[in-house]
Parts: sequence; structure tokens; C-alpha cells
Amino acid sequence: MPELPEVETTRRGIDPHAVDRCIERVVVRNPKLRWPIEDTLPTLAAGQRIRGTRRRAKYLLIDLDRHTLMVHLGMSGSLRIMPASTPPLFHDHVDIVLSDGNCLRYNDPRRFGSLHLLTSDDHALLRHLGPEPLSNDFDGAWLYQAARGRKAAVKQFLMDGRIVVGVGNIYANEALYMAGIRPTRSAGKISLERYQRLAEAVKVLLAAAIEQGGTTLRDFVGGDGKPGYFAQKLRVYGRGGQSCRVCAGRLQDIRLGNRSSVFCANCQR
Repeated sequence: MPELPEVETTRRGIDPHAVDRCIERVVVRNPKLRWPIEDTLPTLAAGQRIRGTRRRAKYLLIDLDRHTLMVHLGMSGSLRIMPASTPPLFHDHVDIVLSDGNCLRYNDPRRFGSLHLLTSDDHALLRHLGPEPLSNDFDGAWLYQAARGRKAAVKQFLMDGRIVVGVGNIYANEALYMAGIRPTRSAGKISLERYQRLAEAVKVLLAAAIEQGGTTLRDFVGGDGKPGYFAQKLRVYGRGGQSCRVCAGRLQDIRLGNRSSVFCANCQR
């Protein structure tokens, strides 16, 4: 699933090719995404100029003259820049055709993503999101205070978008390993000092992943069509049963919240 670094990589990939271009038309081949694309979207978006791109959590926000196009990549989606004349593939559901002959092509094999046209950022999907992990609003003190009285496993707590946005399964596994915290430990029983290490690990990992173009797992590619390379740096995710790179012990792989959680029983307490 595309996580925060993958969405940011997509944003950086399309930004120089999209900003200041006018949308000539929007071609919707299949509107049946996680939420159906509204019939009015192509008409309302056509003729507007792209003023800039932003990211909020895992949502890509494309600012237009009068609206904002909000894109979520779902489980396996991508938004890539290419010549509008490129023949579409089976899962190429939407083309945002630009005035320079290129298009932003939305591909989503599982159709778990979404496209919404907003008049403001006050949208139900954005309204209750937590702080951005790379911002000054997010630190160990924030995590510690938010965890008071919580019995949930710290990994599930860390992946809750109301606590902090954009930390999905890959980076939650990696951050907890880097901080030496076992994913099953109760969130409310972790000290401030350990949460400070965890917050710093989240920041370091996400910043590094963004710089390296995100993590290539299965079918993710960035907005420029290039794969990410952070998968080569993963220490625990996807390595269940293999040796820990610190102590050489066997990494355990369990199901937590219906997701794979890989950890080292020796290094993570």
C-alpha cells in the first residue's frame, strides 16, 4: 500500500510537469472506485489551471483555480505523468488531460483509491487527521500524552491517523525496530524517553524513504514512473524468519490488527 513517502514521491514526480498547466478535459473510464467519482467532476475541473500540489497524510491535493482535486492511491494505485496519446491499460481509470499534451493518469488495479473535487480543505476525510510526522507538531511528548490510558498495542496506536498521519505498516514496523520497542507492548505503558526515540525513528525513516523515492513493493512506482529504492534498506518488514541484522536472532512474524508485524524478541522490549 502506498504510504506517506510514496505519496510524497508521487507529488514531487508530477509537480514540475503539472503546475501552471491547464486541464483540458478529464476522461473517466471507470468511476467505480472506493467512492464513486461524481458525474460533475470532469465538467467542473475542465478549464481550470493547476496552481500547486500538496500532501496531507496519504492524500495528494492538487490545487486548481476554484477547487482542489483530492487523490488517494488506495492499496495499489498510482498517478503518473505521461503523453495523453499513450494507449490506456486495463486499470487506467482516469486521465487528467493537460494543455501541453501530457496527462496525469490514475491507475488502480484494486479500485480502493478515490478522487474527490473539493471546494475547501474542510472535508470529512481530512477533518480529524493527526499531525504530520515530519512537522514540529509531532514529537515524543505528543505520543506520550496521546497514549495515556490506552491499552492498545503500540503498533496499532502508531498507525492510527488520528494520532499521527501517514505511518503505515511498513514504516511502523521499521520505526519500532529502530526504537527497540516491541509492537505488542501496550501504548499506555511506554515511557516518555522511549516515545522520544520512537518519534525520532519515525522522522528519520520517513525522511530517508522520501529521499530515496519511497518503497518499491509489488506495484508501486512514483509519479515519474520510476521505482522507489527504500525496500533495499528495510530491516524487518518482509523479513520474518530471517536473521536480525543486529543480534542475528530469528525475526518473528505475527499478525497484529490483521497486519504482518515483524520484530526481534531480543532487540525489542
